[in-house]
Amino acid sequence: MDSTFRKAVFWMVAFFSGVGIFFIVATRHQDKTEVVVSHPITAPRTPIENPMILIPAGEFIMGAMDGGMDEQPVRSVYLDAYAINKYEVTQTHYNEFVKETEHRKPLSRYVTDVENFDHPNQPAIYIAWEDAYTYCKWRGQRLPTEAEWEKAARGPDGGTWAWMKPFDPSVANFINVEDGGVVTMPVGHYEADKSPYGLYDMAGNAREWVQDWYVDDYYKDGPTKNPQGPEFGETKVMRGGSWNDSRFSGRTTARLKMIPKYRDTAIGFRCVETVGAGSQSQG
Repeated sequence: MDSTFRKAVFWMVAFFSGVGIFFIVATRHQDKTEVVVSHPITAPRTPIENPMILIPAGEFIMGAMDGGMDEQPVRSVYLDAYAINKYEVTQTHYNEFVKETEHRKPLSRYVTDVENFDHPNQPAIYIAWEDAYTYCKWRGQRLPTEAEWEKAARGPDGGTWAWMKPFDPSVANFINVEDGGVVTMPVGHYEADKSPYGLYDMAGNAREWVQDWYVDDYYKDGPTKNPQGPEFGETKVMRGGSWNDSRFSGRTTARLKMIPKYRDTAIGFRCVETVGAGSQSQG
């Protein structure tokens, strides 16, 4: 085989290999595009209300021994009565706040595929802690403490999942394909992802900011009556999982942390109202 022929064979193989690689990449890109674009939300676009659910005063089991070290020790915590949003704050309600206060819009030029997140009843996402705090204050409410969020998610008896049954990948909006959600879905879409108190999307859909600063060993010495979290810190706590998280983060006891200024399409929030004495907000 002379050198000219060898070169011809080499370039022919290289060309068709390149075409094959390009085809594979293009096909994968097309598939991904189709997955994202094919996120049709057929639910009515009529805005839904977001009522407050009363959580009665009393004790509940907080923490878990089978989770992260920052979820230990397990302890009994007493909370005064409070009320918390049934759903994550929606695009509709957050946009009312933006319109009245001229606060920055969450769905900005930094969010790609905006059309996949702008259904009136999808959760408001791309929200920094300061945004969530300011919204709740505008409503005459506040962010839940970490303890309040956990009690609302698991009830008084300490369930691992909000629905108080074994894990099922289809019942909440996680990163897997079994649940049918590509990005966020309208709040309340997953009927099974409901806590004993009737709150929806406590496991999946969007992570949620809470009031507390994060300290990994706070449970060891923190108060067991109306805990407010550490007085200072560098990161804030987030609770619950999201459409872009594995199921582990959707456990009722799972603790996540992030700097307060961070924004992401997987992060939203809900608000609470003080009913009994003892729950005061902090900055």
